[in-house]
Amino acid sequence: MRACIIGALALTLLSSAAQATDLPPGGFTYEDAVTWLQDRGYQAKMQTLSDGTKDLTSAVQGTRFHIRLYGCKGDRCDSLQFFAGFATQGKFDAAQMNDWNYNKRFVKAYIDKTNDPWLSYDVDLSPGGTYELLNDELATWNALLPAFVKQFGL
Repeated sequence: MRACIIGALALTLLSSAAQATDLPPGGFTYEDAVTWLQDRGYQAKMQTLSDGTKDLTSAVQGTRFHIRLYGCKGDRCDSLQFFAGFATQGKFDAAQMNDWNYNKRFVKAYIDKTNDPWLSYDVDLSPGGTYELLNDELATWNALLPAFVKQFGL
């Protein structure tokens, strides 16, 4: 009986140590996103654009990217999007982006109306989001953005 009690206590301690840290209810504010990035050692700059939208910028391995929040109710938003665009004077075509999308999961590439490449990655924050999962999503972005830059010589 004593061994069962000790085993149950050990399982309880282990399971509480493995619990994830929930994101704030309703998702993130831009200020939460800035703090989250800075706590991980990233530079993060938030500005309000002339049309009133907010733009959060950061960088990975020297490549600048943006974060936009979506599904907002008040200041809290239930999803975010990482994205980066590259001015290439229109040297890309749909076949190159389709090849990327066929061979890579999660982060998607497309070309804009001037044939410049863009990369984007959507992430749900709420309900049920955790910082650990969000950190994993950032790690995915951090792996694939530099891979995109390298593959296409940007």
